[in-house]
Amino acid sequence: MKKKLTTVAFNGTEAQFQELDKLIAEHKGKAGALMPVLQGAQGIFGYLPIEVQKHIALSMDVPLSEVYGVASFYSQFILNPKGDYAVAVCLGTACYVKGSGLLMDKLESILGIKNGEITADRKFSLDATRCIGACGLAPVLTVNEEVYGRLTPDMIQGIIDKYNK
Repeated sequence: MKKKLTTVAFNGTEAQFQELDKLIAEHKGKAGALMPVLQGAQGIFGYLPIEVQKHIALSMDVPLSEVYGVASFYSQFILNPKGDYAVAVCLGTACYVKGSGLLMDKLESILGIKNGEITADRKFSLDATRCIGACGLAPVLTVNEEVYGRLTPDMIQGIIDKYNK
């Protein structure tokens, strides 16, 4: 699944960039340094926006295409900020067969965002995921760490309303 960059404005701080620069200095010139720098950067910023990727590329003298290639290839890296409530719909086989695609459609309609996006108020983000290991509850979605199972599209509004209070 191709990751897409968010359109929500990046709001990194000078302190975060100073911490990133310290991390880069610790790894610069070492073989395989890009992975731990990207992991550290994600820890600092919570995700890897293009502004951070550019900073890493310039600071490490690595092409931006290489930084983006690694960040977009490995599933551990997040290119979009997560909302206060990170909604993830399982699209694994068991869930998909039981209708999780319809759940995703309903969420996109209610939240006004697509897969991989975040609401303008940063309250909700929406992502498709693969099997979360709750096949017996198919179809499932999670909101942060809370699992909701045996869902129908009619149940989605109630779940979202719970977090909109």
